[in-house]
Amino acid sequence: MQLASFIRAMKFAAAAMSAATLLIGAATPSHAQAKAKAAAPESTTGTVRLHIVKAGFIVGVGGGSGTLNFRGHNYPLSVSGVGIGSLGVAAVDLRGTASNLTSPAAIAGSFGGAGAGGTFVGGGQVATLQNGNGVVLQLSGAQAGFQISLGLAGMNIALAR
Repeated sequence: MQLASFIRAMKFAAAAMSAATLLIGAATPSHAQAKAKAAAPESTTGTVRLHIVKAGFIVGVGGGSGTLNFRGHNYPLSVSGVGIGSLGVAAVDLRGTASNLTSPAAIAGSFGGAGAGGTFVGGGQVATLQNGNGVVLQLSGAQAGFQISLGLAGMNIALAR
């Protein structure tokens, strides 16, 4: 009788150990799953909204504010800049993307672009600009006011505090 009880206890213990091993194995990711998750790239693109007011006669100045949304967080931005060959006063609301972001701080810097364009009330603006960190802004939006720009325009973006 004791031998039969011992064998039954051993079978029960073996079954319990097998069940525990299955439960633990099912709850943890496989090595391949963990490696794939670690190798998955994080997003390097965010969305940008900017409000800029520009004024100028020969030399134009502008400033404004905005927001970068990157990896689910909003970061306030400040915008400043100087353009050569400007005439008029205008405000513009721009929306678009910022790509090649390694961190929110990568958006900070001087963005440059060259071009000629004129806008009257209700005109549109489209721009693709890049900074020294490799961040590329693709922006579009509506401009209100009157401004003609005939030369290079620079824009500086900083993370606002």
